[in-house]
Amino acid sequence: MPFATSLIEVLGVPYNSAGTTDGVARAPTALRRAGLVDSLAGVGLAIIDRGDLDLPQPTTERDADSHVIAPAALSEMIDGVRRAVTASFQRGAFPLVLGGDCPILIGCLAAVAASGSAPSVLYVDGHEDAWPAAASTTGEAADMDLGWLLGTTSADLRADLRGRIPILQPDDVIVLGARDEDELADAGIESLQHVVQVVRPDAITDDPDAVGRDAVSALERRGPWWLHVDLDVLATDSLSAIDYPQAGGLDWTTLSSLTSRALASPNVMGWTVTIYNPDLDPGGGGAKRIVRYVTEVIGHRDPPESPSPSSTESQRGDASARAQASAVVGRSYSDANR
Repeated sequence: MPFATSLIEVLGVPYNSAGTTDGVARAPTALRRAGLVDSLAGVGLAIIDRGDLDLPQPTTERDADSHVIAPAALSEMIDGVRRAVTASFQRGAFPLVLGGDCPILIGCLAAVAASGSAPSVLYVDGHEDAWPAAASTTGEAADMDLGWLLGTTSADLRADLRGRIPILQPDDVIVLGARDEDELADAGIESLQHVVQVVRPDAITDDPDAVGRDAVSALERRGPWWLHVDLDVLATDSLSAIDYPQAGGLDWTTLSSLTSRALASPNVMGWTVTIYNPDLDPGGGGAKRIVRYVTEVIGHRDPPESPSPSSTESQRGDASARAQASAVVGRSYSDANR
């Protein structure tokens, strides 16, 4: 981890770009109830649960000009995530950010930019997420976030929202697992494969470790980077509790191989995990499987190398946060915010 740190801070972002407080907005709570924090602590990791962001009351109204649902609430969410992730960086921790849906990534990359690094992202997702807002059938920012980050579809956004979105260069983005190319073609929407590198599921399944290695190697030439995992990259028979299922997709073993390869990098600055919908998982089996996945891929990573003398200040922050972790890890997420 800057995952040259051994400290992990869990941050929940209960944001649903459909403008409601149900569905994916309930995922952070469901994953905690399924034992995520205790599971991570149980494999010897220093964990601080920073609780959930306080977000404004959402609305389902679609803005007539930008064609996006609740752009003001979206802006507030981006600001809140940026501040929280920036604070995590300043404490010398690795932020594990639980959505919610994919636009939470915008705030995370804004924090990366604020830290002085040019943001790059390994975008593991079943969709390309670059619909022009006017063409989206839903108006949900989750249809659009990667297009905005690349600057290809952001021209019609309100200026205050557009100004909050860091712009990535095509070489800053690698997409793994997107399989909605036929849907895009049917709608007359150009695929991002003409803009950035997109690796389809079949190629990943053939050799996930090699795909992960090559993607990480390419991003590391750019500097520090962020890992984004939308769980709809999985096949429906692996995880059915998602809002927009598609045919095909990865299995848990393949996703775990990719993620483990990514988290082995010393240059990955944080990780977003999004799109699980606990309302579609009444028995909680999906949440437990996600907890197992997150714990296995983080818990089995190589420990960070010993810090150099120049990192003394960061090491002090690490030790301070470790002390906090012993007090915080056993609390509920609401207690952690008090």
